[in-house]
Amino acid sequence: MKLYNSMGPNPHVVRMFAAEKGIDLQLEEVDLMAGENRQQAFGDKNPSRQLPCLELDDGNYISEITAICEYLEEKFPENPLIGNTAEQRAETRMWARKVDLGICEHLANGFRFSAGLKLFKERMVTLPDSADGLISIKEDRLNWLDEQLAGKTYLCGDRLTLADILLYCFLHFGNNVGQPLNPEFENVGAWFKRMAERPTARA
Repeated sequence: MKLYNSMGPNPHVVRMFAAEKGIDLQLEEVDLMAGENRQQAFGDKNPSRQLPCLELDDGNYISEITAICEYLEEKFPENPLIGNTAEQRAETRMWARKVDLGICEHLANGFRFSAGLKLFKERMVTLPDSADGLISIKEDRLNWLDEQLAGKTYLCGDRLTLADILLYCFLHFGNNVGQPLNPEFENVGAWFKRMAERPTARA
Protein backbone atom coordinates (compact mmCIF):
# COMPACT_ATOMS: atom_id res chain seq x y z
CA MET A 1 0.00 0.00 0.00
CA LYS A 2 1.06 3.55 -0.72
CA LEU A 3 -0.18 6.69 1.00
CA TYR A 4 -0.17 9.86 -1.08
CA ASN A 5 0.87 12.29 1.61
CA SER A 6 1.17 16.03 2.12
CA MET A 7 1.20 18.74 4.73
CA GLY A 8 -1.95 19.37 6.74
CA PRO A 9 -4.09 17.64 9.36
CA ASN A 10 -5.85 15.09 7.15
CA PRO A 11 -2.73 13.12 6.15
CA HIS A 12 -1.49 13.48 9.73
CA VAL A 13 -4.57 11.60 10.96
CA VAL A 14 -3.83 8.60 8.72
CA ARG A 15 -0.11 8.59 9.52
CA MET A 16 -0.75 8.69 13.28
CA PHE A 17 -3.48 6.06 13.05
CA ALA A 18 -1.19 3.74 11.08
CA ALA A 19 1.70 4.36 13.48
CA GLU A 20 -0.47 3.51 16.50
CA LYS A 21 -1.39 0.22 14.83
CA GLY A 22 2.20 -0.53 13.80
CA ILE A 23 1.44 -0.34 10.07
CA ASP A 24 4.34 0.72 7.88
CA LEU A 25 2.91 2.71 4.98
CA GLN A 26 4.96 3.69 1.95
CA LEU A 27 4.64 7.46 1.55
CA GLU A 28 4.66 9.43 -1.68
CA GLU A 29 4.74 13.19 -1.19
CA VAL A 30 2.37 15.39 -3.18
CA ASP A 31 3.26 19.09 -3.33
CA LEU A 32 0.08 20.73 -2.07
CA MET A 33 1.51 24.25 -2.16
CA ALA A 34 2.45 23.89 -5.82
CA GLY A 35 -0.98 22.51 -6.64
CA GLU A 36 0.31 19.09 -7.69
CA ASN A 37 -2.91 17.58 -6.31
CA ARG A 38 -4.92 19.71 -8.75
CA GLN A 39 -3.25 18.15 -11.77
CA GLN A 40 -4.84 15.40 -13.85
CA ALA A 41 -2.27 12.76 -12.87
CA PHE A 42 -3.39 12.91 -9.25
CA GLY A 43 -7.02 13.50 -10.23
CA ASP A 44 -7.00 10.13 -11.96
CA LYS A 45 -6.27 8.57 -8.56
CA ASN A 46 -8.62 10.74 -6.51
CA PRO A 47 -11.20 12.75 -8.49
CA SER A 48 -11.77 15.10 -5.54
CA ARG A 49 -8.05 15.99 -5.79
CA GLN A 50 -7.69 16.05 -2.02
CA LEU A 51 -5.14 14.44 0.26
CA PRO A 52 -4.45 11.89 1.55
CA CYS A 53 -5.24 9.04 -0.80
CA LEU A 54 -4.39 5.38 -0.22
CA GLU A 55 -3.33 3.17 -3.12
CA LEU A 56 -4.22 -0.44 -2.41
CA ASP A 57 -2.21 -3.48 -3.41
CA ASP A 58 -4.82 -4.30 -6.10
CA GLY A 59 -4.35 -0.89 -7.74
CA ASN A 60 -7.55 0.69 -6.43
CA TYR A 61 -7.62 3.94 -4.47
CA ILE A 62 -9.40 5.04 -1.29
CA SER A 63 -9.76 8.64 -0.19
CA GLU A 64 -11.38 10.30 2.86
CA ILE A 65 -9.54 9.81 6.13
CA THR A 66 -12.29 7.96 7.99
CA ALA A 67 -12.69 5.47 5.13
CA ILE A 68 -8.92 4.94 4.96
CA CYS A 69 -8.66 4.35 8.71
CA GLU A 70 -11.66 2.01 8.69
CA TYR A 71 -9.99 0.03 5.91
CA LEU A 72 -6.71 -0.20 7.80
CA GLU A 73 -8.56 -1.33 10.94
CA GLU A 74 -10.25 -4.14 9.03
CA LYS A 75 -7.08 -5.25 7.27
CA PHE A 76 -4.99 -5.06 10.44
CA PRO A 77 -7.29 -5.74 13.41
CA GLU A 78 -4.45 -5.87 15.94
CA ASN A 79 -4.21 -2.85 18.28
CA PRO A 80 -7.82 -1.85 17.57
CA LEU A 81 -8.48 1.89 17.36
CA ILE A 82 -12.14 1.67 16.40
CA GLY A 83 -13.22 -1.21 18.61
CA ASN A 84 -13.47 -4.93 19.26
CA THR A 85 -17.25 -5.05 19.67
CA ALA A 86 -20.26 -3.50 18.00
CA GLU A 87 -20.72 -1.31 21.07
CA GLN A 88 -17.12 -0.06 21.05
CA ARG A 89 -17.19 0.62 17.32
CA ALA A 90 -20.45 2.55 17.64
CA GLU A 91 -19.02 4.64 20.49
CA THR A 92 -15.88 5.45 18.50
CA ARG A 93 -17.84 6.39 15.40
CA MET A 94 -20.20 8.54 17.47
CA TRP A 95 -17.31 10.56 18.91
CA ALA A 96 -15.50 10.75 15.58
CA ARG A 97 -18.66 12.17 14.03
CA LYS A 98 -19.12 14.71 16.83
CA VAL A 99 -15.56 16.05 16.67
CA ASP A 100 -15.35 15.94 12.88
CA LEU A 101 -18.54 17.87 12.18
CA GLY A 102 -18.52 20.08 15.27
CA ILE A 103 -14.84 20.97 15.57
CA CYS A 104 -12.53 19.77 12.80
CA GLU A 105 -14.66 20.95 9.88
CA HIS A 106 -15.19 24.41 11.34
CA LEU A 107 -11.52 24.74 12.28
CA ALA A 108 -10.41 23.76 8.79
CA ASN A 109 -12.82 26.03 6.94
CA GLY A 110 -12.13 28.85 9.36
CA PHE A 111 -8.50 28.56 8.27
CA ARG A 112 -9.26 28.19 4.56
CA PHE A 113 -11.48 31.25 4.58
CA SER A 114 -9.07 33.48 6.55
CA ALA A 115 -5.37 32.75 7.09
CA GLY A 116 -5.32 30.24 4.23
CA LEU A 117 -7.49 32.26 1.86
CA LYS A 118 -4.66 33.17 -0.50
CA LEU A 119 -3.96 29.49 -1.12
CA PHE A 120 -7.54 28.25 -1.33
CA LYS A 121 -9.51 31.04 -3.01
CA GLU A 122 -8.59 29.83 -6.50
CA ARG A 123 -9.05 26.14 -5.65
CA MET A 124 -12.47 25.98 -3.99
CA VAL A 125 -15.50 28.05 -3.09
CA THR A 126 -14.48 30.22 -0.14
CA LEU A 127 -16.65 32.32 2.17
CA PRO A 128 -14.35 34.83 3.88
CA ASP A 129 -17.23 36.55 5.65
CA SER A 130 -18.07 33.30 7.47
CA ALA A 131 -14.57 32.61 8.86
CA ASP A 132 -15.08 34.28 12.25
CA GLY A 133 -18.45 32.57 12.70
CA LEU A 134 -17.05 29.14 11.89
CA ILE A 135 -14.22 29.60 14.35
CA SER A 136 -16.73 30.70 17.00
CA ILE A 137 -18.76 27.52 16.44
CA LYS A 138 -15.57 25.48 16.86
CA GLU A 139 -14.83 27.26 20.13
CA ASP A 140 -18.37 26.64 21.37
CA ARG A 141 -18.07 22.92 20.61
CA LEU A 142 -14.69 22.74 22.34
CA ASN A 143 -16.25 24.36 25.39
CA TRP A 144 -18.91 21.63 25.36
CA LEU A 145 -16.27 18.95 24.85
CA ASP A 146 -14.30 20.26 27.81
CA GLU A 147 -17.19 19.28 30.06
CA GLN A 148 -17.50 15.86 28.42
CA LEU A 149 -13.83 15.08 29.04
CA ALA A 150 -14.04 15.61 32.80
CA GLY A 151 -12.62 12.53 34.53
CA LYS A 152 -11.81 10.80 31.24
CA THR A 153 -8.45 9.87 29.73
CA TYR A 154 -9.71 9.73 26.14
CA LEU A 155 -12.98 10.47 24.38
CA CYS A 156 -14.07 6.86 24.84
CA GLY A 157 -12.90 6.61 28.44
CA ASP A 158 -9.73 4.55 28.75
CA ARG A 159 -9.66 3.59 25.05
CA LEU A 160 -7.51 5.55 22.62
CA THR A 161 -9.48 5.67 19.37
CA LEU A 162 -9.69 7.16 15.93
CA ALA A 163 -11.79 9.96 17.43
CA ASP A 164 -8.89 11.09 19.62
CA ILE A 165 -6.43 10.95 16.73
CA LEU A 166 -8.77 12.92 14.48
CA LEU A 167 -9.31 15.65 17.04
CA TYR A 168 -5.65 15.84 18.07
CA CYS A 169 -4.32 16.26 14.54
CA PHE A 170 -6.74 19.09 13.80
CA LEU A 171 -6.14 20.91 17.08
CA HIS A 172 -2.38 20.56 16.52
CA PHE A 173 -2.87 22.10 13.09
CA GLY A 174 -4.98 24.88 14.59
CA ASN A 175 -2.20 25.76 17.02
CA ASN A 176 0.06 26.41 14.02
CA VAL A 177 -2.36 28.48 11.92
CA GLY A 178 -3.63 31.10 14.32
CA GLN A 179 -6.24 29.08 16.18
CA PRO A 180 -4.47 28.19 19.45
CA LEU A 181 -6.21 26.03 22.00
CA ASN A 182 -7.98 28.15 24.60
CA PRO A 183 -6.23 27.58 27.97
CA GLU A 184 -9.59 27.91 29.70
CA PHE A 185 -10.50 24.48 28.34
CA GLU A 186 -8.52 22.68 31.02
CA ASN A 187 -9.79 19.15 30.37
CA VAL A 188 -9.20 19.47 26.63
CA GLY A 189 -5.76 20.91 27.38
CA ALA A 190 -4.81 17.99 29.63
CA TRP A 191 -6.09 15.54 27.00
CA PHE A 192 -4.15 17.37 24.28
CA LYS A 193 -0.95 17.15 26.34
CA ARG A 194 -1.41 13.39 26.77
CA MET A 195 -1.90 12.99 23.04
CA ALA A 196 1.09 15.18 22.17
CA GLU A 197 3.33 13.05 24.38
CA ARG A 198 2.58 9.91 22.39
CA PRO A 199 5.52 9.09 20.05
CA THR A 200 3.04 8.54 17.21
CA ALA A 201 1.95 12.19 17.37
CA ARG A 202 5.09 12.99 15.37
CA ALA A 203 4.23 10.53 12.58
